[in-house]
Amino acid sequence: LGLMEVLPDDCVQVGKKELMYAGTVGLIIYLGGVIFINRKSTTSAKMVMAEVAKSMTTDNVKVWVYPEGTRNCTGDLLPFKKGAFHLAIQAQVPVIPVVYSSFTTFYNPKTKLFTSGKIKVEVLPPIETKGLTSDDVSDLTDRCFHTMRETLFRLSGSPS
Repeated sequence: LGLMEVLPDDCVQVGKKELMYAGTVGLIIYLGGVIFINRKSTTSAKMVMAEVAKSMTTDNVKVWVYPEGTRNCTGDLLPFKKGAFHLAIQAQVPVIPVVYSSFTTFYNPKTKLFTSGKIKVEVLPPIETKGLTSDDVSDLTDRCFHTMRETLFRLSGSPS
């Protein structure tokens, strides 16, 4: 929720449709303009992402995507979903990885409660997609994953 305060102008977030039904949080992110993706319907998700790609190029909209696809409380990254990388290549825009340190030291997943703690955030250099095609999606995904994972471990003070 705090991200909505720091997102650049003309930037929207993409989230899974299930978040819309997460009580007060769902209402807030709905009103905040989050684009919801139905991950259970590939056809529907692809249609939404195609419209997003068009908006990125025609309206200069920026898109914030969480490529893990779900909350992770392990202190490591889950494998990335490829939709964000398909989108970046389709729109021929750079991927700008943003990495947050782990919050496992101050979040209890059993009680879903946060205690006091600090997060470190690092914005990594853009990764260009100009000239890439759908054949390059896996390589782009892997490159981003490994770069972000190394940064996560460094920010969190964890061994890689």
